[in-house]
Amino acid sequence: MKNLLRALAVAALLGLPSSCDSVDRMTASLDSGTPMTCMFIGMDISGSFLRSRHFEDSLDFLAQYIYSHLKGLGGLDPLHSLYVGSIGGVKAGEPKTFFPIQTFENSSIAEIRAKLREIFPKNKENPFTDYNAFFEQIASLVQNKKLILKPLSIVLVSDGHPDMPGKKGDEQFRGIRIQPLEKLSRNVTIRLLYTDAVTGQNWVTKIPRKRIKFWTQDAAVMAAWKDPKITLVDTAIEKQTRFFDWVKDNVDFPARLMRVD
Repeated sequence: MKNLLRALAVAALLGLPSSCDSVDRMTASLDSGTPMTCMFIGMDISGSFLRSRHFEDSLDFLAQYIYSHLKGLGGLDPLHSLYVGSIGGVKAGEPKTFFPIQTFENSSIAEIRAKLREIFPKNKENPFTDYNAFFEQIASLVQNKKLILKPLSIVLVSDGHPDMPGKKGDEQFRGIRIQPLEKLSRNVTIRLLYTDAVTGQNWVTKIPRKRIKFWTQDAAVMAAWKDPKITLVDTAIEKQTRFFDWVKDNVDFPARLMRVD
């Protein structure tokens, strides 16, 4: 299996501008068992989402989700890197603080939840939801931190409604620019959580892209993670096999590649 993974890693690099040392770094990571996945979590704190009934639920979910990935529980990918920040700001193009993995490591689920509340207070909202600035900041951070070629999982906790002044209908979604992410890795997935069916479909079918995969999940489905049949009451997180299976089927599902011009 390890030889197969090494071969796949080398094959993946053939399609990207790289050098021999890039191959060596990737195969060395496989040999050492070092986690490969880099996760970026963007939180929508615009008024529409912040005041929705899904905001508090999303923080509860993220606390368990982050903890489980950090520990590699239930077959979820352990993380090489993690960055958490808000989507948008007071004006278009405003850079935001990205909190690194050390902010959440060695913390309990309750401590992670408290930290998320501290980072995203409910009384402080961003009037402008700027997905483009968020993606550009990810691209810059990946390059500066030398994370190029690693699998990227970009999780957006948002209703998915873009702020595109002067644009209407399909133009709003076609105005979302993910081109800065295209050449960072051959394995980039954007996951939009807590949206609705129509908006999610627009993200999948309207946003131009070549190699980036999309997965969206409706808010109504996301709310099910707290169902006592999924997240068992009085059961340690390490034994929450139904929760892990639910996450793999509904959040971390391996999305299909679809080109949109």
